[in-house]
Amino acid sequence: MAKYLAQIIVMGVQVMGRAFARALQQEFAASRAAADARGRAGHQSAAASNLSGLSLQEAQQILNVSKLSPEEIQKNYEHLFKVNDKSVGGSFYLQSKVVRAKERLEEELRIQAQEDREREQPPKM
Repeated sequence: MAKYLAQIIVMGVQVMGRAFARALQQEFAASRAAADARGRAGHQSAAASNLSGLSLQEAQQILNVSKLSPEEIQKNYEHLFKVNDKSVGGSFYLQSKVVRAKERLEEELRIQAQEDREREQPPKM
């Protein structure tokens, strides 16, 4: 009886060990992919994400914009800000998320404009 119990315990430990190893590999792969994405986005964009607490994708989802258009951002911001106003039964938390999302998208627009200006300037010799 003790022999079978020991075999069951060993088999359980092996299964758990394999599952843990697989989960660890997936986490490393996801971490690497996230680091690559941050690297492609540029250092300024990553810094803006850290400061605002929102990623660019999250901010786009909150304001429901697919491309960065100042007019579309402003229109969606005004609508969502008004809908989530506390005086009409909205949520202050959601309203603050909308404000943060707008700030994050405006920062991204500023970064893109700065990069465009740098690309247009002739190289200094």
